[in-house]
Amino acid sequence: MATFPSLRRAWAILAKEFIQLRRDRPTLAMMIMIPVIQLLLFGYAINTDPKHMPTAVLAEDHSLFARSFVAGLKNSDYFSIDREISSAAEGKRLLQIGSVQFVVTVPQNFARDLVRGDKPNILIEADATDPTASAGALSAVSGLMQTMIDKDLKGPLAFLKNAPQPFQVEVHKLYNPEGFSRYNIVPGLMGIVLTMTGVMMTALALTRERERGTMENILSMPVKPIEVMAGKIAPYIIIGYVQAAIIVAAAKLLFGVPIIGNLFLLFSVLIVFIFCNLALGFTISAGAQNQMQAMQLSFMPFLPTILLSGYMFPFRGMPVWAQTIGNLLPATYFIRIVRGILLKGNGLAEIWPNVWPLLIFMTVITAIAMKLYRKTLD
Repeated sequence: MATFPSLRRAWAILAKEFIQLRRDRPTLAMMIMIPVIQLLLFGYAINTDPKHMPTAVLAEDHSLFARSFVAGLKNSDYFSIDREISSAAEGKRLLQIGSVQFVVTVPQNFARDLVRGDKPNILIEADATDPTASAGALSAVSGLMQTMIDKDLKGPLAFLKNAPQPFQVEVHKLYNPEGFSRYNIVPGLMGIVLTMTGVMMTALALTRERERGTMENILSMPVKPIEVMAGKIAPYIIIGYVQAAIIVAAAKLLFGVPIIGNLFLLFSVLIVFIFCNLALGFTISAGAQNQMQAMQLSFMPFLPTILLSGYMFPFRGMPVWAQTIGNLLPATYFIRIVRGILLKGNGLAEIWPNVWPLLIFMTVITAIAMKLYRKTLD
C-alpha cells in the first residue's frame, strides 16, 4: 500500500541529523570557523598594495637635494628607510637574502650634476621576485620626484624646472626584470603542492589502519612509535621528491622560469620541508578518531598556507598579526628558499635564515606526534 510523504517522519530525520551534527564537533567547528577565518584573512590580512617596504640607502652624496629625495621616500607610505649602507655589494646581499625590498643609490656629485643640468641618475634596485610587492612603490616614485622638484628648485635654480626631468630615477628590477607573475607563482607552487599532499596523505595513515582493523597487528609488533612513524611516512618522501621534480621540470620547460641556483642544494633542503608536512599529517592522524575527521583536520592548515605564506599575496603587505601566523607555517620559509635558489641563485649561507626554522618545526611537531601516538587501542 502506497504511503504519502509525512512531515512528521521528515522532521524526525531532520532532528536526528542535527543531533548527529552536534556530536560531530570537528565538522561543526569547520562549518563555523572556516567562513570566519576567510572573512578575517581576506578582510584584514590580504593586501595587494603593500606599504612601508624595507629600504636601504647608499648615499654617496649628502647634499640638500639628495637628503630631500630620501626624506620624500621616508615620508611616503611605501618606503621605510631601515638602514644606510656603505657599498653597492652590501645592498646586493641584502636584496639577495630578502632583508630589504629596495636599495636606493644616490651617486657622487649628484647635486653638482643637477645644478649643471647634466641630468644625474638616482638608482633604485628592487627585489622583483614578487612583482606585486614592488609595483605600487615604484609607481609612486614619479610623484616623489615632482614634489622634490617643486620644493627645492627655486630662485636661481627655477630654470631647471623647465627642462624635461632635471634628474632621472633609474629602476632596476632584479631577478624578474620583465615582471612575470609566473616566475613568482610557479616556484612557490612547490611548497603548496607538497603541503597539501603531504599533510593529507599521512593524516589518513593511522586512522585508515584503525578503521580497517589492522591497527592491532601493528600494536602487537615490537616496534617503537618513531619506527612506526618512519615506516609510515617513508613512501611519501619519495612521492614528494617526484612531485618536486615534476614542478621544477614544468617550471623550466613549460613556463620558462630561470633556474639560476643549485638544484642539488634545493633537493637537499627539500627533505626537511617534506618531513615537516609528513610529521604534521602524522600528528593529525594520531589525534583523529576516523578518516573523515582526519581529512577535515588536514584542511585546517591549508587555507592559511595559501593566503599567509607569501605564495599568492605579498608577505610584507600583511598586518603584524597575520605575519606572525605566517611565520609559524613551514611553507612560508620553504617558498622563500625555493624562490631564492631558483631566481636569485642563493647558496646555503643566504637560505640558512629560512632553513633553521624548518628544522625547529620538524623537531617540535615530531615530538608532538610521538606524544599523541597511542601505543594501545582505546
